[in-house]
Amino acid sequence: MLRMLWSRLLGVIPLLFIVTVIVFGLIFLVPGDPAVTLAGENATEERIDEVRSNLGLDDPVVVQYGRWVGDAVQGDFGTSLFSSAKVTDLVGGRFTTTIVLTAGALVFALAVGVPAGVLAASKRGSWVDRLVTLGATTGVALPSYFLAMLLILFLAIRNSWLPATGYVPFGDDPAEWAKSLVLPSIALGSSGAAVTARQLRSSLIDVFAQDYVRTARAKGMRSHTVVLKHALKNAAIPVVTVLGLQISFLLGGTVVIEQIFGIPGLGQLAITAVTEGDLPLIQGIVVVATLVVIGVNLIVDLMYGYLNPKVRAR
Repeated sequence: MLRMLWSRLLGVIPLLFIVTVIVFGLIFLVPGDPAVTLAGENATEERIDEVRSNLGLDDPVVVQYGRWVGDAVQGDFGTSLFSSAKVTDLVGGRFTTTIVLTAGALVFALAVGVPAGVLAASKRGSWVDRLVTLGATTGVALPSYFLAMLLILFLAIRNSWLPATGYVPFGDDPAEWAKSLVLPSIALGSSGAAVTARQLRSSLIDVFAQDYVRTARAKGMRSHTVVLKHALKNAAIPVVTVLGLQISFLLGGTVVIEQIFGIPGLGQLAITAVTEGDLPLIQGIVVVATLVVIGVNLIVDLMYGYLNPKVRAR
């Protein structure tokens, strides 16, 4: 397993290099003189020179890239052009909120998708299977923002069971913090639950047809024991792949969900940064999001090694 970990970490290096080149190159995609564009309309020459100096645009491109990477490795992504605050502080203040929201959506996806997939596969061809399949298809097709509005309408406005919008920090009130995350987590994680249920159902049906599962049942082993002890571990390998992809989609989905529910996370910060053309802040958000996705993919690879010993030998 350790050998596999080192192999995956070495494979990340070229990917990080490509990502840093692309993120750094964003500044050169700004039409015209980046300093003039980023300084805003009616900016004075002093302001334009200040922006150019802050971004180091007077130096050669290689020097600019090396300096930017060196600072980024130390956690310094520069200063926001509009708030004059450190990008690291702005991103760090919102990062935890987005990760908590993503984790809540993932927990919902697993809590709903796994039992639904197991139940549908165990009752293949029955009305239960058809109901789960219908629900999963609806969950995949239903946009998260539309589901979010339905949840707000029926569970917050009409019945007042949960807050419609807003976010309460955990340190202020843990109970209200949990309540403020319920609706956003459901809206964000519904698609993941549907995909997980469909993938697990399909995978379990294939595993149920294997000889060792039929042998276990022929010996009189109980159905839930066969599923949990023998079938589920082997059927989980394709599901792990789906979950790895779903986490990336969940992170992207926070942009819309945070805006709808008024949650001060990275998604809301990204919209503000793009609207204001705050390039250093955009670069910092992209790098942090990329590192999270790379970390998730690394965890998925390690889970492959745990579930399938053949992968460890590669």
